[in-house]
Amino acid sequence: MKKIIVYSTPTCAFCSFVKKFLDDMGLEHQEIDISQDEKEMEKIKEETGQMGVPVTLIGDQYIVGFDKKKLEKALKENGYI
Repeated sequence: MKKIIVYSTPTCAFCSFVKKFLDDMGLEHQEIDISQDEKEMEKIKEETGQMGVPVTLIGDQYIVGFDKKKLEKALKENGYI
Protein backbone atom coordinates (compact mmCIF):
# COMPACT_ATOMS: atom_id res chain seq x y z
CA MET A 1 0.00 0.00 0.00
CA LYS A 2 1.32 3.43 -0.90
CA LYS A 3 1.94 6.08 1.73
CA ILE A 4 -0.43 8.90 2.50
CA ILE A 5 1.46 12.17 2.10
CA VAL A 6 0.29 15.57 3.34
CA TYR A 7 2.05 18.52 1.74
CA SER A 8 1.72 21.43 4.13
CA THR A 9 3.24 24.47 5.80
CA PRO A 10 3.56 25.12 9.55
CA THR A 11 1.10 28.05 9.58
CA CYS A 12 -1.67 26.41 7.54
CA ALA A 13 -4.80 25.76 9.62
CA PHE A 14 -6.42 23.54 6.99
CA CYS A 15 -3.24 21.45 6.90
CA SER A 16 -3.72 20.83 10.61
CA PHE A 17 -7.33 19.79 9.95
CA VAL A 18 -6.20 17.20 7.37
CA LYS A 19 -3.53 15.79 9.67
CA LYS A 20 -5.95 15.62 12.62
CA PHE A 21 -8.56 13.94 10.41
CA LEU A 22 -6.04 11.26 9.42
CA ASP A 23 -4.78 10.90 13.00
CA ASP A 24 -8.34 10.50 14.31
CA MET A 25 -8.85 7.69 11.80
CA GLY A 26 -5.64 6.01 12.97
CA LEU A 27 -3.98 6.39 9.56
CA GLU A 28 -0.25 6.89 9.32
CA HIS A 29 0.88 9.65 7.02
CA GLN A 30 4.02 11.44 5.99
CA GLU A 31 4.15 15.22 6.24
CA ILE A 32 6.22 17.27 3.82
CA ASP A 33 6.72 20.93 4.68
CA ILE A 34 6.86 22.57 1.27
CA SER A 35 8.02 25.86 2.79
CA GLN A 36 11.30 24.05 3.52
CA ASP A 37 11.48 21.91 0.37
CA GLU A 38 11.39 23.83 -2.91
CA LYS A 39 11.70 20.64 -4.98
CA GLU A 40 8.51 19.23 -3.43
CA MET A 41 6.74 22.58 -3.85
CA GLU A 42 7.53 22.52 -7.58
CA LYS A 43 6.35 18.91 -7.81
CA ILE A 44 2.97 19.82 -6.29
CA LYS A 45 2.57 22.80 -8.63
CA GLU A 46 3.29 20.56 -11.63
CA GLU A 47 1.01 17.73 -10.49
CA THR A 48 -1.98 19.79 -9.33
CA GLY A 49 -1.61 23.25 -10.83
CA GLN A 50 -2.04 24.57 -7.28
CA MET A 51 0.26 26.66 -5.14
CA GLY A 52 -1.81 26.38 -1.97
CA VAL A 53 -1.80 23.75 0.74
CA PRO A 54 -2.85 21.34 2.02
CA VAL A 55 -2.40 18.85 -0.76
CA THR A 56 -2.88 15.23 0.26
CA LEU A 57 -1.62 12.34 -1.87
CA ILE A 58 -3.58 9.14 -1.32
CA GLY A 59 -2.45 6.40 -3.67
CA ASP A 60 -2.23 8.25 -6.98
CA GLN A 61 -4.92 10.81 -6.12
CA TYR A 62 -4.19 14.37 -5.08
CA ILE A 63 -6.78 16.05 -2.85
CA VAL A 64 -6.41 19.83 -2.68
CA GLY A 65 -7.64 21.54 0.48
CA PHE A 66 -9.53 20.00 3.38
CA ASP A 67 -12.46 18.28 1.70
CA LYS A 68 -13.60 15.51 4.03
CA LYS A 69 -15.81 13.79 1.42
CA LYS A 70 -13.03 13.70 -1.18
CA LEU A 71 -10.53 12.47 1.41
CA GLU A 72 -12.87 9.69 2.56
CA LYS A 73 -13.60 8.67 -1.02
CA ALA A 74 -9.90 8.48 -1.91
CA LEU A 75 -9.15 6.55 1.29
CA LYS A 76 -11.88 4.02 0.45
CA GLU A 77 -10.80 3.70 -3.19
CA ASN A 78 -7.22 3.01 -2.09
CA GLY A 79 -8.12 0.47 0.60
CA TYR A 80 -7.27 2.51 3.68
CA ILE A 81 -10.80 2.36 5.10
